[in-house]
Amino acid sequence: MAGESVRWGILATGGIAAAFAADLVDLPGAEIVAVASRRRESAEAFAERFGVERAYGDWESLAADPDVDVVYVATPHAAHRAAAGLCLEAGRNVLCEKPFTLNLREAEELVALARERGRFLMEAMWMYCNPLVRRLKALVEDGAIGEVRTVHADFGLAGPFPAAHRLRDPALGGGALLDLGVYPVSFAQLLLGEPDGVAASAVLSPEGVDLQTGAVLSWESGALASLHCSIVGGTAVTASVTGSRGRIDIPSGFFHPDRFVLHRDGRDPEEFVADPADGPRTSLRHEAAEVMRALRAGEKESPLVPLEGTLAVMRTLDAVRERIGVRYPGEETETAGDEVAVLAG
Repeated sequence: MAGESVRWGILATGGIAAAFAADLVDLPGAEIVAVASRRRESAEAFAERFGVERAYGDWESLAADPDVDVVYVATPHAAHRAAAGLCLEAGRNVLCEKPFTLNLREAEELVALARERGRFLMEAMWMYCNPLVRRLKALVEDGAIGEVRTVHADFGLAGPFPAAHRLRDPALGGGALLDLGVYPVSFAQLLLGEPDGVAASAVLSPEGVDLQTGAVLSWESGALASLHCSIVGGTAVTASVTGSRGRIDIPSGFFHPDRFVLHRDGRDPEEFVADPADGPRTSLRHEAAEVMRALRAGEKESPLVPLEGTLAVMRTLDAVRERIGVRYPGEETETAGDEVAVLAG
């Protein structure tokens, strides 16, 4: 499909779906041809808002639409396995919102299904596609701060969220870790890979989801990551990476930064600022553009958001949940399985 328009279907009509659609409308070579919701009225309203030709009142019709090249799955994450699996089974390529799934088992099932069907699959970890984050990663890999020693990252919302809110609903995969903590974990693993050890502690809600969680990840290299997420306190949402010869600081909104500062031993600080041509810091266009590039190149996964990296993050999230005692309805008692034992060291 080199040079051709990429035809998108959007599954779900919530806030993140609307933000993604707004960015697709302005992305050259992207065309939204269909949208689906379990409520036809919602799909029709979304279609009218964004000028989409077809609106479906069920997921199956979107998955079966032969005019759709790739489906963006924007449901709450408890439904990712079902929604993305349905689309892959029908032969559609898929971009699935993060967190990728509820747990590693579901993630492995989706990856296996995509590979069996020969379809493209990618987690919508927009942070990994952000040009400034990619620049930061390249600097670290080039040794700008020496060997990485520590990573710090936090993401907290002030709330308070009522018990009926999705962030506190176990049936929807509620809690701080999967919704917010996926960013600090993904940031640390972007720079250091999968950890060799995981320690964690949390404060749980009466419903049994985590209100706030602190985790320390460790690597055989001696590197440590100190990570925090919360739905009961608004944090600075910052990150820093310290190496043997310097440090990089990212101000508020580290997962979609507009700047960061490189401190090298013996030199003046250097500020790196986002290119205005890359659009607003909240833009989701970079992940969409990466999907389109990969599809046109005939690739089945993205080198920026590789599936093995997604699985590694899910292993860590499972390990953290094992430590803090959070399980969701329908999960087996051995949610994290042998992987947790390995990470425990």
